[in-house]
Amino acid sequence: MHKNIILIGPMGVGKSTVGRQLARQLKMNFIDADQEIEQRTGASINLIFDIEGEPGFREREERLIEELSQKENIVLATGGGAVLRESNRKNLRRAGIVVYLHAPVDTLLKRTRNSKTRPLLQTGDPAARLRQLLQERDPLYRQEADIIVDSDRRSAASVARSIIDRIEDTR
Repeated sequence: MHKNIILIGPMGVGKSTVGRQLARQLKMNFIDADQEIEQRTGASINLIFDIEGEPGFREREERLIEELSQKENIVLATGGGAVLRESNRKNLRRAGIVVYLHAPVDTLLKRTRNSKTRPLLQTGDPAARLRQLLQERDPLYRQEADIIVDSDRRSAASVARSIIDRIEDTR
C-alpha cells in the first residue's frame, strides 16, 4: 500500500493521533500540516493567526499542501480548514485516498476544551463556534472523502485499523 492517505475533518477529531498510528502500522511517513507550518515558520499557529490573520495562514497552508501532495508514501493530517480552498481539495484528491474522520460536536468540544493552540476556538462560546465550523465544512469533508470513519469513543489504533480495512476493501 503506497498510495498516500490524507486525513481531513474538524479540529479535535483525531487526525494527528490517528495519522501517527496509521503511518506506524503501514510503515509510511507521517506529516501533520499544522506542525509542518509551525516548524517552517518558527511560529505557532496562534501567532500566525495573530499577525497574518486566517487569510495569511490559509496562504501558507495552501502552498504547503501543494508541495506535500507531490510526495509519496505519506499519511497527511490536514488542518480542519484545509478543505475550504478548491486548490487544496484538488491537490488532496490527486495526492491519495482522502479519509474524513468524523465525530459529534460534543466529542470535539471535550477533546479541544483545554487547548490554547486552536485560534478559531478562542471565543466566548467554543461549542457554538465548533457547530458553525462543522455546518460550513461538513459538506466539503463529505464531498472530498473516499472513506468516512467515525472516531467517536474509539482508540486511535481502532480507528486506524478501520481505515486500513476500508482501504483494503476498496482494492
